[in-house]
Amino acid sequence: MKKRWDIFCKVVDNFGDIGVCWRLAKQLAHEHGLQVRLFVDDLSIAQKIIPALQPSQKIQSTDGVNIAHWQADLHFEHVADVVIEAFACGLPESYLAHMSADTIWVNLEYLSAEKWVVDFHGRYSNVDNLTRHFYFPGFAENTGGLLRECDIIAQRDTFLQSQTHENDLKISLFCYENAPLQALFHAAASGNKKVTIVAPLTDSISKIAPFFNIKSLKVGDVLSKNQLTLQVLPFLSQTDYDKLLWSCDINFVRGEDSWVRAIWAGKPFIWQPYVQSENTHMTKLNAFLEVFYSENESACEAHLAWSTGQWSNDIWQRYLDNLSTIQTITHMKSNQLALQTDLATKLVDFCINA
Repeated sequence: MKKRWDIFCKVVDNFGDIGVCWRLAKQLAHEHGLQVRLFVDDLSIAQKIIPALQPSQKIQSTDGVNIAHWQADLHFEHVADVVIEAFACGLPESYLAHMSADTIWVNLEYLSAEKWVVDFHGRYSNVDNLTRHFYFPGFAENTGGLLRECDIIAQRDTFLQSQTHENDLKISLFCYENAPLQALFHAAASGNKKVTIVAPLTDSISKIAPFFNIKSLKVGDVLSKNQLTLQVLPFLSQTDYDKLLWSCDINFVRGEDSWVRAIWAGKPFIWQPYVQSENTHMTKLNAFLEVFYSENESACEAHLAWSTGQWSNDIWQRYLDNLSTIQTITHMKSNQLALQTDLATKLVDFCINA
């Protein structure tokens, strides 16, 4: 059994990359008993996800995982049995120099529901005397699967059983800066139902301050306009963010980590993929909608409008009119996907057989 694992992570879009890597690292350590080192190039961003992290410390341990600041002059005394290169971030030359043909080298790719993922999952290329494997997460059984802790669905269901139903609509909001926030807030404020939007303070959400006739937002703000109330939260730990998703009626999510967590929450959600050239992100969005929400036109319409900036009051109202049906579909799809083997378990098996 290859017990020592190293994960290399470069923070690209602020939170998604480190969010995925941190969840994977914890699960490999906690559920599979592996010795995990996580190398991160930006500890200050990582601290948002890992509150116990001290950015001033170059090497530290938290929650069963050793975390090191990945910097140009980092000295590597040894390489691990398995090396995870997250999202083609590139491995340090000084690390590659110590790797041998026995080292299992895996490039963990981004999640996609596109059909070609099945064919490319598990392929490899040769780099000098090393083999670089390509591991593709996905929604089909014959892909790399989805990140999911063994008890997360049970935790969710226990949490939901303890909640009391409220008539007001509660929405969590986590989005990129190109999201049509003004249109969403206008639609929510002018509707016939009271809406509370709960959002961690990010650069994206800060842009909505003029909607409330103020210059800036701060953590703790509770702002109201007509039917809409905005609550501004600090950036949450992953555990607290899961609970926020579970407690809301609708979740706006982005990237990869919050997207997958919204799936496990089993609540209606609208996903905003990271913008890519040649509208590749829209191809990914459409592939996901075909897999997950093809049964409901209003859910698909809202997703597409959110990512193309075409949000409107009518689209919002049609989504709300179909919310009960969308809830049923989302919960059903969530539970179906939870029957598949999770990504970490599949990855461990993959490396044993590589």
